[in-house]
Amino acid sequence: MFYLGIDIAKNTHVASLIDEKGKNIFKGFSFSNSTDGGKSLLDIIKKHVDFSDVTVGMEATGHYWLSIYSFLYDYNFHSIHVINPIQTDGWRKGTEIRKRKNDIIDSVLIADLIRYGDFVETSLSNEDLFSLRNICRMRNYLVQSTGDLKRKIICVLDQVFPEYQSIFSNTFGTTSKQLLLDFSSPADFEELSVDFLSETLQSLSRKKVGQSTAEKLINSAKNSFGITFSRESFTFQLKLLIEQIKFIEGQIKDCETKIKELMKKINSPITTIPGIGTVLGAVILSEFGDINRFDKPSQLVAYAGIDATVSQSGEYEGSHNVMSKRGSPYLRKSLFQAALVASNSDPVLKAYYQKKRAEGKHHKTCIGAVARKLCNIIYAVLKNDKPYQVPKQ
Repeated sequence: MFYLGIDIAKNTHVASLIDEKGKNIFKGFSFSNSTDGGKSLLDIIKKHVDFSDVTVGMEATGHYWLSIYSFLYDYNFHSIHVINPIQTDGWRKGTEIRKRKNDIIDSVLIADLIRYGDFVETSLSNEDLFSLRNICRMRNYLVQSTGDLKRKIICVLDQVFPEYQSIFSNTFGTTSKQLLLDFSSPADFEELSVDFLSETLQSLSRKKVGQSTAEKLINSAKNSFGITFSRESFTFQLKLLIEQIKFIEGQIKDCETKIKELMKKINSPITTIPGIGTVLGAVILSEFGDINRFDKPSQLVAYAGIDATVSQSGEYEGSHNVMSKRGSPYLRKSLFQAALVASNSDPVLKAYYQKKRAEGKHHKTCIGAVARKLCNIIYAVLKNDKPYQVPKQ
């Protein structure tokens, strides 16, 4: 067996090939991130060994590794391992006495790490899970974008119509958003009659709000402390921002529809766990990847970065250890969201949360403990591929 290590970069990759004893077959072969570059790598491999005898390793560097991964996979290199750069750094510290780092050394180092086999990889064996992860991350980006836009809208409203937010319980509800698109400044509301505005509100809200809200809006507009200087430019901004939010919210719904389709296809029992719905389940499932990569639940906890750091040397042992926060932030956030719900809805996890609170632990610390406990449940459910059942107490 031979081991090919590839140091990934944006434009040019570097590859080295070693045998089972760690002897260099070739090292420091530079090739471009293109079809021609990929074929040149195949040519040099072909001069020395058969493709079937090669195990490939590369770091998950940004998104730059995906193209060469896909290229090699299409050429039947099915033994491809994508590893976390943190593991490579750890391997370097354990094998390198001198402080050296360059692309050639790194490519040999990756090949050597694959040869020893002591690593956890980013698995892409399941195309559906990979697609799910992409869409979940896209949805997360869109949700964050709407958050940024909402903050900007609040900023503009504070200047143009500061009283508006006290009238609606949700400034960004369907009724409020459409109202701000149609009437963006106090002057616009002042020109309206109570009857007309009341009818408009009833139509937008399906008769949930009406005359009372209309009267409050018109009275607030007449006595508004909002600026009049350059008002038109602010109302123009407001309309653009709201239109952007409406458009992005439509894209979020499209993402969620696609997530539901993929989750139905994957048919995982993860959504039977309390606190984990379709979207959270999709994020957790796609970020963990193939559950068979993990031998025990504690590895899931560490992979999510919700394990505690350890500080101990000789007789000293740190007592204020904090969460490591290594691994996927998307996964960590989803686990905490699920733990927050599960600590109220699942009797076992609720009791566990209350026990931790009784010990004097902070709410966030307790939720972190529930999230770790949740990893144990997720591991068992996915490993056994069976729905979750509340344990009998």
